[in-house]
Amino acid sequence: MSNEQKKYLKKIRYEKIFVIFVQLLIVVAFFVLWEFAASKKIINPFIFSCPSKIYQTIISLYKSGDLFIHIFTTLQEILIAFMLGIGIGFIIAIILYEFKIVAKIVDPFLTMLNSLPKVALGPIIIIWAGANTKSIIIMALLINLITSIVTIYNGFLGTDKNMLKMFQSFGATRFQTLIKLIIPSAKSTIITSLKLNISLTLIGVITGEFLVSKKGIGYLIIYGTQVFNLNIVMTGILLLVIISFIIYKLISFLEIKLNK
Repeated sequence: MSNEQKKYLKKIRYEKIFVIFVQLLIVVAFFVLWEFAASKKIINPFIFSCPSKIYQTIISLYKSGDLFIHIFTTLQEILIAFMLGIGIGFIIAIILYEFKIVAKIVDPFLTMLNSLPKVALGPIIIIWAGANTKSIIIMALLINLITSIVTIYNGFLGTDKNMLKMFQSFGATRFQTLIKLIIPSAKSTIITSLKLNISLTLIGVITGEFLVSKKGIGYLIIYGTQVFNLNIVMTGILLLVIISFIIYKLISFLEIKLNK
């Protein structure tokens, strides 16, 4: 490896370290300023809470044994709804791509379903599926599924036309073209779909927990609102932020591995 290459790699490594350092600094500064403003009554600590009270709330939930019950419940619902959304969305996107007439038929219906406020279906879902985990998963699935279908399908449509012609000229079957060309070509779009899907899944799960759950982070937030304990509400929000960050990093790690 030449000296120029070593310098270039060293520069990239330092840039990554600098970016992480600045990000951590911003987070620490945010919490320090929040604590300072609450302690000096610049903001109302009863309404806005503060990091020290959130920490005490987390410790209290941990000692009572409720903390991990709420976290694992929400994570389980997110995982199930996410996997179902991506799996079903991927299969339907393939069907729409392979059968163009089907895509033309369902296109207006996908648009209508995507624009429909899913929260409005909450009462109907509860009546059909019951006030249980199934309702929460269905709610999340309704929110993430259409976006997954449309995003992945558009990724398939973006396949290089010249490459398609080349595959056809060499006598490749539709299945071979799908596996060897179309799906790999849409790799970046599929990763984007994963990122969108997990965000929408999180929204759907928390919305569902607001409506029917007796445990989970969404239930924790709605309970804190009902008893007007903003420390519990802020704790729930902070837990959601941490979960979102971890899941996003896992998908980013998957993206790096796929690109390699």
